[in-house]
Amino acid sequence: MKRAVVTGASGGIGSAIATRLAEDGFAVTVGYNSAHDKAQALVDSLPGPGHEALQMSVTESDSLQAAADHVAANGPELEVLVNCAGVTRPVAHDDLDALDDELIDRIFATNWRGPFAAVRAFRPLLDASANGAVVVNISSVAAVTGQGSNVAYCASKAALDSMTRSLARSLGPSIRMVSVSPGWVLGEYAASMPQDIIKTQEAETPLGRLATPQDVGAAVSAVVNDLPFTTGAIVSVDGGRPLGVR
Repeated sequence: MKRAVVTGASGGIGSAIATRLAEDGFAVTVGYNSAHDKAQALVDSLPGPGHEALQMSVTESDSLQAAADHVAANGPELEVLVNCAGVTRPVAHDDLDALDDELIDRIFATNWRGPFAAVRAFRPLLDASANGAVVVNISSVAAVTGQGSNVAYCASKAALDSMTRSLARSLGPSIRMVSVSPGWVLGEYAASMPQDIIKTQEAETPLGRLATPQDVGAAVSAVVNDLPFTTGAIVSVDGGRPLGVR
């Protein structure tokens, strides 16, 4: 049975990715930090056999290694790792004092070091996959536009894309590396925003709407199943947002 691990899978985007991979026939390990009940509820809803909820803190390398050891106990191969765990908080880009060191360190520890540490921990399992494996890093259009929840968040996603390219070169041919890069997604973060901001974002997107979590899940599925000769690429799911106002 093909297997996939998704970090941050108890969130809205992560849940959609886990669901799509389960629909594609993968046994999914639903990685979570603290939301055990949400993770288990997701596992119970997934189609097909072999799914499990597994605690893994992406900011703790020991936790990721323990998760990799647990997955390895059920077989030596892992076909897919999706790094979806992430964190941010709105801070105006010109408010340099509000972007304090603690928040900067938390963002980079979660959004960049976490994916790197996950690849490091799961690499032996990915290398062992008979037909090759793929790591999908969930990035953001903010990496390109420099417009996002705060300056550090934008920089962390740019760093994540750079890591995708670097590891694609160094870990191939056994492991492919791809970033899936959404624009605004109608998920938990967008739900906290005033409706006038959402309407503005929709109006500034050439396709006239924001992405859904299912759009991101579909992109991950395409990378995994339909783009076997793609690595080191940034796959956009942003409705053309960087192109500007229609």
